[in-house]
Amino acid sequence: MQGRFIFITGGVLSSLGKGVIAASISSIIESMGFRVSIIKLDPYLNVDPGTMSPYQHGEVYVTDDGAETDLDLGHYERYTHCKISKKSNATAGQILDTVLQKERKGDYLGSTVQVIPHVTDEIKRRIQLAQQPGTDITVIEVGGTVGDIESLPFLEAIRQMRYENPQYCCNIHLTYVPYLKSSGETKTKPAQHSLVALRQVGIIPDIIICRSDEPVPMESLKKISLFGNVPIHAVIDQPDVKQGLFEVPISLKTQQIDLLLAQILKLSPPNQAHVTIWENLLQRQSKLEKSVLIGVVGKYLEHKDAYKSVFEALHHAGLNQDTKVQLIEIDAEKLEKGGQIPQVDACIIMGGFGPRGFEGKIQVAHHARTHKIPCFGICLGLQVMTIEFARHVLGISDAHSTEMDPDTKSPIVLSLLECKNVTQLGGTMRLGSYPCHLVENTKARHIYKKDIIQERHRHRYEVNQDYLDALKQAGLIISGKHPETGLTEIVEIQDHPWYLGVQFHPEFQSKVFLPHPLFFSFIEAATVHQEFRLKQEEVAL
Repeated sequence: MQGRFIFITGGVLSSLGKGVIAASISSIIESMGFRVSIIKLDPYLNVDPGTMSPYQHGEVYVTDDGAETDLDLGHYERYTHCKISKKSNATAGQILDTVLQKERKGDYLGSTVQVIPHVTDEIKRRIQLAQQPGTDITVIEVGGTVGDIESLPFLEAIRQMRYENPQYCCNIHLTYVPYLKSSGETKTKPAQHSLVALRQVGIIPDIIICRSDEPVPMESLKKISLFGNVPIHAVIDQPDVKQGLFEVPISLKTQQIDLLLAQILKLSPPNQAHVTIWENLLQRQSKLEKSVLIGVVGKYLEHKDAYKSVFEALHHAGLNQDTKVQLIEIDAEKLEKGGQIPQVDACIIMGGFGPRGFEGKIQVAHHARTHKIPCFGICLGLQVMTIEFARHVLGISDAHSTEMDPDTKSPIVLSLLECKNVTQLGGTMRLGSYPCHLVENTKARHIYKKDIIQERHRHRYEVNQDYLDALKQAGLIISGKHPETGLTEIVEIQDHPWYLGVQFHPEFQSKVFLPHPLFFSFIEAATVHQEFRLKQEEVAL
């Protein structure tokens, strides 16, 4: 079967959930027996989101091969069996950089370099490049909204692909249909305008998905069908979900998007589409009776997407233990100003960069260590736990990180050798998947049940190896190391129920149907601590 392409565009406004829609559609296609590849096209001029603020862009998702990518790629991996790589995310910055490099080399043989055909050809090449061997269908999500100036070359490229292979392409347009509470009416005019804008660049969608706060009345769907030049059976209503994102693939399947895709792309699926896995998870979620309180320690807590993968990984681990994970926000900056650490069943210290909130994280690590509360440190979290241990157990009161204090006399954490003289910030960290050797008879080894693991990294700093012997003698166990360089990957404490820090980002390998073992064990420990805490409270009464 020749490769098919599904293009997903958005209208009216951003953050409608194109990534979740793309991932859900890909999951449904996989259930039909097809192999899927997914690519996100981002129109912004940044080369990648690596230098973008979490407030603007949310988390940076890291692939095995070391690409810093859009957070939507996390949805792709969590919902499907796709292997995401640096080829799965292309930005306008990357496209233009490639075109200009080719021009400098003379690859265009003296031609005047233009958006059409040179930029659009490069976009099409990147789409083809993203296909994995044996791919049947490639799903392409176009970031931004129709009408954005920067989106025009991408829309033109997919128009050309549809023109060149009309029988193998499907266009899906995701639009917003607002509900006005004051009048109790659903308004279709914004959706109409986005469809007009799409038509003006030569694209008529095959399927329209209507995002809304409330279910869209049939009368409004018919109006969108008429103005969009799309049959009413191909206009799908996707209101806000009530029980979580597991509902999205179920809703799409209920409205027969699988049959629509099979018809449009002329597919003969080997299997009938099903969403059994999502139905089972939704049913399991609806029956959760117990819960644990997890204190989330960070400085971007008001912007939930900044820690998207961590929150998802916690949810995966809890769901697979029939436990609801209730997140308690602990603002690290407020702790520095005298804030109190709330009572929780476990703490997770998030990654991050810069000194803001650092001492607040130190306070949480100290509290969790001395009060025997399960504590999980990720990336910077491991460094925080190590520095706190050096200060209060080793007695090195000025222990610090050269990231926070370049002139510290006790650099427990310092810059990686390969990052010391780097001036550019983008793409210059230790990125991607690296091996880690686990020491026998440690908690880490017990959790993973393996000698060697592979985990994804995104950091510039490491634990100073000059202090390792002293840390070990004082009771800090280095339970995971890079087999060649000896870099510290995991630290833990033996006389503690669950106190473990990792230099990598395990959240990037957690799936809803296959939770990461570290998060699974962490939620187990939180449950045990909760039982202990409640018994103590009963005794006190």
